[in-house]
Amino acid sequence: MFSIFILTHNEELDISACIESASLSDDVIVVDSFSSDRTLEIAQSYAHVRTVQHAFESHGKQRTWMLRQMPTKHNWAYILEADERMTPALFAECEAAATSGEHVGYYVAERVMFMDKWIKRSTQYPRYQLRLLDKQQVWFDDYGHTEREVLAGSSGFLQETYPHYTCGKGFSRWIEKHNRYSTDEARETVRQLSEGKVRWKSIFVGKSEVERRRALKDLSLRIPGRPLVRFFYMYFFLGGVLDGRAGFTWCVLQAFYEYLILLKVWEMRHAEPPSQLAEAPTASTTHSKTA
Repeated sequence: MFSIFILTHNEELDISACIESASLSDDVIVVDSFSSDRTLEIAQSYAHVRTVQHAFESHGKQRTWMLRQMPTKHNWAYILEADERMTPALFAECEAAATSGEHVGYYVAERVMFMDKWIKRSTQYPRYQLRLLDKQQVWFDDYGHTEREVLAGSSGFLQETYPHYTCGKGFSRWIEKHNRYSTDEARETVRQLSEGKVRWKSIFVGKSEVERRRALKDLSLRIPGRPLVRFFYMYFFLGGVLDGRAGFTWCVLQAFYEYLILLKVWEMRHAEPPSQLAEAPTASTTHSKTA
């Protein structure tokens, strides 16, 4: 058996279905970032669920705090977002993996559910996230608006997948959320362009899909016209056109997200330092009054 963490912030529309899918475990913990809606109230209505609130600083810090500070019944844990679901088949595979002792963490591929369908081609399936882990052997650092895992040991990949209802709360919520995300991504882009480098070897002969995808992302930061390139890559090269209206909408939204990042990168690079504004001479200080 393994424990299941559910991370929440204003998730009243998703939290019930998420908890019910996670109830295959005998230890479910909701870690809430001080939601202003009914998320905590709904979670606490489930007798078997433990709840805790912790102020959100970043995705990496929130996860590391959760793993290190929250006591659990089991050494192994699965991290579930509120708009994701656990499935019986995935749960069974996780149980087997956790007891095998082969690795300290396992990646699981998501099935992005968008506009009432699985958009397999538009989302570069399979895209893996580290979800099942030994609490004592894994922690998280920050990267852009999200996080990157650090493992004190080897990792593996599970065959089963999990559904991710990425736009279940409406397009307005998606746009508002990704507007915030784009600010963090812009900061990371500025840092990567000034300090980072392209890992060409990892792109072509990376040890895993995760390593290759991350190296490709570092390369993509340096490609001119990224929003258009991303749209054509996802819609035509990956076959998003075959996902119908949902695929077209998803590819447009992702291109829009890339454009937001570029706009904020430009803004950060051209912002005038506050000190220069404060020290700018005024007419009263540059012209003396004559008698």
